[in-house]
Amino acid sequence: MLATKESAQMYAERLAELSTSLGFDGWLINIENEIDEEQISNLKEFVSHLTKVLHLSAPGALVIWYDSVTVCGDLEWQDQLNEKNKPFFDLCDGIFMNYTWKESYSKLSAEVAGDRKYDVYMGIDVFGRGSFGGGQWTVNTALDLLKRNNVSAAIFAPGWVYETAQPPNFHSAQNKWWSLVEKSWGIVQTYPQVLPFYSDFNQGFGYHVSLEGRQLSDAPWYNISCQSLQPLLEFKEDNTDIIQVTVDAREASYNGGGNIVFKGRLEGDVYFTARLFKPLLHLSSSPITISYSVKSDHETSKFGLLLCFSSPSRETKSILVAPKETTTRLDHMFLKCLVTSEQTVSEWTVHETSLVMDGHTLTEISAFCYRTENSTKTSEYVALLGHISIKDHHVQLLQQNLVSLPPASSWVIEARNLELVPGNSGSKILRVKLEWRQKQLEDSVSPVYNVYAENVKSTDVLRSRKVLEKPRSKRVFLGISHIPAYYVSELVLDSDVKGVSFVVQPCCEDGSWMKVDDSPNLLVNLEGLPQVA
Repeated sequence: MLATKESAQMYAERLAELSTSLGFDGWLINIENEIDEEQISNLKEFVSHLTKVLHLSAPGALVIWYDSVTVCGDLEWQDQLNEKNKPFFDLCDGIFMNYTWKESYSKLSAEVAGDRKYDVYMGIDVFGRGSFGGGQWTVNTALDLLKRNNVSAAIFAPGWVYETAQPPNFHSAQNKWWSLVEKSWGIVQTYPQVLPFYSDFNQGFGYHVSLEGRQLSDAPWYNISCQSLQPLLEFKEDNTDIIQVTVDAREASYNGGGNIVFKGRLEGDVYFTARLFKPLLHLSSSPITISYSVKSDHETSKFGLLLCFSSPSRETKSILVAPKETTTRLDHMFLKCLVTSEQTVSEWTVHETSLVMDGHTLTEISAFCYRTENSTKTSEYVALLGHISIKDHHVQLLQQNLVSLPPASSWVIEARNLELVPGNSGSKILRVKLEWRQKQLEDSVSPVYNVYAENVKSTDVLRSRKVLEKPRSKRVFLGISHIPAYYVSELVLDSDVKGVSFVVQPCCEDGSWMKVDDSPNLLVNLEGLPQVA
């Protein structure tokens, strides 16, 4: 495919198009086989052309060369930047060095790279196979050296923690391992710097799915696209905290399939804080609305959010957001305590308040665990945090007035590739691809959709086309889609089902959603649809 310069360019353009259409962040080029030396010029043209067209079509995307084949066509890992791999480095955005480098190689590579020393990514194999420092629980040995020599690092196979079942459990070991990276290189800010800020702590897998505290499904699932912003929990080697904090997928969830569990003991007026997020949210004169959901014993396990702000003059301010009875007892500890309104939703308490911090930057969000004053109950503390939402107050008002999402009448849902096949015991199986869009827009406006199905057994409903006026049967949650399409592969139906109503519930990036009864829907008539043997 790289036989000529023209074919190299064509292949590069195809990869750039694929990267743009699929939203890739770029390409890692790893050629682990020998190349005929006369083809090297075409390979260099491919790398150069891919980098150029990718930068034009997807600004911010990168092309990284892997240290394997050399400019002589030999498969010969160099472990450092030198004359045998630098020609490729010069044509793209960086180089991923092989893992078996020696102590002096990162400094030598930095000298060769010159002003581009941070584009040199020295490989580290977490399994430790020939890596400097041994990887695993001493990965910081290599990281410390690379930081001193002012080059970058490429960490390979951090899944080692999971794949080797490191004790005592995955979550604890995972936090411990990444704490080594944090201690060496600090924290890279990856949280949004503009509103809205939302997380339901979804890890991309779970054992149930919930919406507003109501469980939609109890089936285990895995979908990494559903992962929301993850908290930046601090790991402490001695594990002496009075409250243990873990991101969890098994306990109840408010939205999605995740939560944060706070479990331990609190005596008397003792309180406990834990860092959750370190955003850099720059705030304007517009009020912001802060809300969070908690499931706990209201007397033994109270919960608030501690917000840290930085002023334009870099003055630090702390504000506690918590229920009313907390403010008088703790007001002296903080700049001020903001009282939340409370609403009970499916055994969860949703707290909400508003404030104005014009010109300030929200720099940290922490949990604040405490007990009711003079409580005589047990010192055991258990609380589940379901979500945190921070949004512009004016947007919040729009959502309350139900104008933030387009009405169901503005959507079109289509059923494609309908197929009905016989099932067991007289049942039938429906397969269909659902696609939807807004009538006035080419692209859909929502990043997430919940998809439901409801069986219809009455032919009167089919003839009148009146759908969802009254429940015809139990509405079943099918799944979540991040694109305006969903493929129903195996929907088992009873023999007397005449049709299926599919409902698509749009959800916004700030955690708000259209009421399911107001969401766009499509009635699929099964009468007359032949069954495929």
